[in-house]
Amino acid sequence: MPRYALRVEYHGAPFAGWQRQADQVSVQGEIERALARLEPGPHTIAAAGRTDAGVHALAQVAHCDLARDWAPFRLSEALNYHLKPRPIAITACARVAEDWHARFSATGRRYLYRIKARRAPPALEAGHVWHLRHALDPEAMRAGAAHLLGHHDFTTFRASICQARSPLKTLDSVEIEEVETVTGPELHLHFAARSFLHNQVRSMVGTLERVGSGAWPPEGVRAALAARDRAACGPVSPPHGLYLAGVRYPADPFAD
Repeated sequence: MPRYALRVEYHGAPFAGWQRQADQVSVQGEIERALARLEPGPHTIAAAGRTDAGVHALAQVAHCDLARDWAPFRLSEALNYHLKPRPIAITACARVAEDWHARFSATGRRYLYRIKARRAPPALEAGHVWHLRHALDPEAMRAGAAHLLGHHDFTTFRASICQARSPLKTLDSVEIEEVETVTGPELHLHFAARSFLHNQVRSMVGTLERVGSGAWPPEGVRAALAARDRAACGPVSPPHGLYLAGVRYPADPFAD
């Protein structure tokens, strides 16, 4: 059966996360229903990562197997038609090898977290950023984030329901970017790793917010990491500021 890679953008607010659930609306479930409008099902798709309820994606990647040999452009157009009015879009589609896998072929993931710190609430970006009414110190946050780089036991930043076999992960990079937008400044926190634990990014962001607000010294991040104890983590940041920003493969399936 022909296999297709899909690059997927979505607004996470209406969904109970990526993963199909029997009694709730999910991104996976909606795409599988759209596929069933094109070819008889059932259809099961796999993704590079399972985002939680409320988390967005700029470039999630999934794959599907179909009986018909579709032209990739026509497949993406047909899926987008049947996904309306859900806030899900197939932004690219490509034919891939039958053994290519959206999750297991991936060699890296990138996440973006957006913070808007100002007194007034966001009218246009509500549901897209974490709104804070107090200022943050980006330099202090960068100093704290430096302690997270490299290979560590991230138990402190791991959800209690995480199903990963090991808490050991390698965080390749953390960048804290000051961005000027039309509605005022934001902090964009960029994280890159081969893979992440459940709630790892949101837990790290919540801890770095404590540093940026002055509640913790930057060295507090190192102490929290060394504790290997969930109780040592700062508050977990809300899901609506988080975006799956990209997935890396040995060869980009969507390259021209």
